[in-house]
Amino acid sequence: MYRRVLITGANGMLGQELVRQMGRIPTYDILATSRQNAPLFDGGSCGYLPMDIGDMKAVSAAFQDFSPDTVINCAAMTEVDACETDRDICWQINAKAVENLGRLCHKTGTHLIQVSTDFIFDGLTGPYKEQDRPNPLSYYGRSKLAGENGARQAGPDQWAIARTVLVFGTGENLSRSNFVLWVVDALSKGETIRVVTDQFRSPTYAPDLANGIERLVRFKKNGIYHISGRETLSVYDIAIQTADVFGLDKSLIERTDSMQFKQRALRPPRTGFLILKAETELGYKPHSLKDALADLSRRLKLQTSDRL
Repeated sequence: MYRRVLITGANGMLGQELVRQMGRIPTYDILATSRQNAPLFDGGSCGYLPMDIGDMKAVSAAFQDFSPDTVINCAAMTEVDACETDRDICWQINAKAVENLGRLCHKTGTHLIQVSTDFIFDGLTGPYKEQDRPNPLSYYGRSKLAGENGARQAGPDQWAIARTVLVFGTGENLSRSNFVLWVVDALSKGETIRVVTDQFRSPTYAPDLANGIERLVRFKKNGIYHISGRETLSVYDIAIQTADVFGLDKSLIERTDSMQFKQRALRPPRTGFLILKAETELGYKPHSLKDALADLSRRLKLQTSDRL
């Protein structure tokens, strides 16, 4: 029996990785959806449907036509500072659309997996376990916490929340970069970059996150799971390790602190996750940061050779 899985935000980095991994598993029938008229990635064993999760008529039609067993919601507004200024749009995407999606899942008996973030925490006592009390500092964090509550509309045993931290990786025709790719790009051009030493995160490799989410689907898990890397490091140290693995000049990385940056949204100083629950219940085994960066380096070289 096929398990029909609908993936929203499938043109993003995580969405593409989920399609790549889950499309290889013969028991899954994948429908990839995103706002664009066509998929931005090549290949992948999946169907594709243009769909905006804010358009409930379109979402309802997709449910009626595809009858998904599981929905993985990767669609979100993730630009933290933009969320601070474009609050209505942020709330519609990150909170209201998820609540509507949860209600539709409840109506159809569909399992909903909602991707969430470490920014629901204030960063005063990290790294965090699943039971710790959220206290978001930014509007983005507030909207994502509301999205978690909205996902619960799917019903007591019909939702799972996959919280994650500082996701990095690659994909095809991505509309946004990520921290590691930014470091690689800047250092490759010989540019000096300033990176904070007073913010701490558990960097998460996108293929690891996709693997953890697939396990939530496979075992039909309910509840909250922290799915990230194991190591909690300063953002500066993440940049240094990136330079080391990619063979770039780390002397171009200058130390600074968050007080030197004028950003609209507050960032939590120390998050990071404790992932024991995911390790024990899902068999989740993320790469070390060093190994993840090495794998990313190989993938980027393959992408470059494919374009030549």
